[in-house]
Amino acid sequence: MKVSEFDYELPEELIAQHPVTPRDASRLLVVHRDKGGLEDKRFPDIAKYLQPGDVLVVNDTKVIPARLFGVRAHTGAKIEVLLLKRIRGDTWETLVKPGRKARVGDQLVFGEGLLTGTVEDVTEAGGRVITFTYRGIFEEVLGELGEMPLPPYIKEKLDDPDRYQTVYARERGSAAAPTAGLHFTPELLERIKQQGVQVVPILLHVGLGTFRPVTAETVEEHKMHAEYYRIEEDAACVINEARASGGRVVAVGTTVVRTLETAARNGQLKAESGWTDIFIYPGFRFQMVDALVTNFHLPRSTLLMLVAAFAGWDKILSAYRHAVRERYRFFSFGDAMLII
Repeated sequence: MKVSEFDYELPEELIAQHPVTPRDASRLLVVHRDKGGLEDKRFPDIAKYLQPGDVLVVNDTKVIPARLFGVRAHTGAKIEVLLLKRIRGDTWETLVKPGRKARVGDQLVFGEGLLTGTVEDVTEAGGRVITFTYRGIFEEVLGELGEMPLPPYIKEKLDDPDRYQTVYARERGSAAAPTAGLHFTPELLERIKQQGVQVVPILLHVGLGTFRPVTAETVEEHKMHAEYYRIEEDAACVINEARASGGRVVAVGTTVVRTLETAARNGQLKAESGWTDIFIYPGFRFQMVDALVTNFHLPRSTLLMLVAAFAGWDKILSAYRHAVRERYRFFSFGDAMLII
């Protein structure tokens, strides 16, 4: 299967540069998988498509200010570091720009010495393993020196960093937001709960997979980067009981889909934690997810391939072309889709 098949034309002006206010003021394109129809709605209308007994599954990861700007100690050359995941203690897997300048043994300095790092290794994907030293609490130092790691297609500065967090974000650890959840407000979630829909959190820390482009010619050649996930026992019980009673599992975002399908065993969800590199593309057999809330994704991306696997590429391509004609806003701060 050629990666080039998962392409579409997108005018650059449709790439959203800032979030709408309030969060749920975004638009919602409803895609019906069985009938193949499309509906243009507003995001709060999502409540009309949820039924008592359904489970809305969200990813409660929290984005850290993971982008650091510093210098190489022995040359003073500027360098940028993006924290991807904690390997152990103060040792992290990172992306470094320019990468060729960060050699094993190099010392990196941030904030005039408030934080320093030593390059320990080079990863298979071309990243760097860095061990940091500092005084005090790492999260506080990072909060002082780090910046929110917005995607490269967002050119405008974000005035309020909390707008790149979901309202239910809880556990720090992601290098990017699970953006499908950015549309929900506390009020909308409460209204959904009042309808008899349970809102259940699970966890996946978003890492390199979000930033890494697909460079292979065929889909099958691409290797996903592993990301940490966790599903608690009570969450697994609620989801399994809902499915047994005829309720639907509505995943908020591709990260939730990947987590649920990783932990699925013969149609049952297991409470577990670990690292997943699951790659979902057309031909994948879904066990847990019945409906999906998602944003519009980049051409040729693994996220687009996942959505194509869920709904069928012909339906998704038709939906994307409709969204372009109707001037929907695309990518992280853009509008949303509900695929049912």
